[in-house]
Amino acid sequence: MKKLVVLSGAGMSAESGIPTFRGADGLWEGHSIEEVATPQAWDADYKRVLDFYNFRRKAVMEAEPNEGHRLLAVLENDFDVEIITQNIDDLHERAGSTKVLHLHGEIRKVRSTVDEDYIAETESWEVKPGDCCPKGGQLRPHVVWFGEPVPMMEPAMELAQQADMLLVVGTSLMVYPAAGLVHFVREGTPIYLIDPELDSVLGLPGVKAFRAGAGEGMRLFRQELGLN
Repeated sequence: MKKLVVLSGAGMSAESGIPTFRGADGLWEGHSIEEVATPQAWDADYKRVLDFYNFRRKAVMEAEPNEGHRLLAVLENDFDVEIITQNIDDLHERAGSTKVLHLHGEIRKVRSTVDEDYIAETESWEVKPGDCCPKGGQLRPHVVWFGEPVPMMEPAMELAQQADMLLVVGTSLMVYPAAGLVHFVREGTPIYLIDPELDSVLGLPGVKAFRAGAGEGMRLFRQELGLN
């Protein structure tokens, strides 16, 4: 069975109503994303950071997988599908995808600020000041903030090297290091791109591009592969 490696970005979940925070003014309650998603922001006002991620977590828990998520999940009937996602939501898993690598962490998990081995799932959308790990450290979102290393990058590069096909959905390939994954596929590997904005890939050779959102784009991709 051929290995289909998928790189998904914010546009994958946009049709589920998950805000991208990269469009429009890029602000949340008057704050730039860098002011609520960096280690410096946490040190300056951790309560504000918790509020921002509580807002995002609540939105994720209220959202449902869209057609793009569902069509991607059923591709496991025909391919060995490995998803590398820049998204911190769990919509791929809820749609039925079984192998999902989260580059930037998972919003529905928390981790300790004093014990790097403590990571836990949270059933509530709200993480409050004073919510601590067993060692007494304040819990923070289990996400990768701007300026932090991306620990899952090396496994993602290994997956890209194994791909028989690479599908990129909902990302403009402008955010590194994730955007660099397209350069790790073996020479001659087919690359498909689904995104409403395609200017960023005009210089990439051998890319089959679909200028569309996630749902429509996945339908076109399946047609391209001869699947119903």
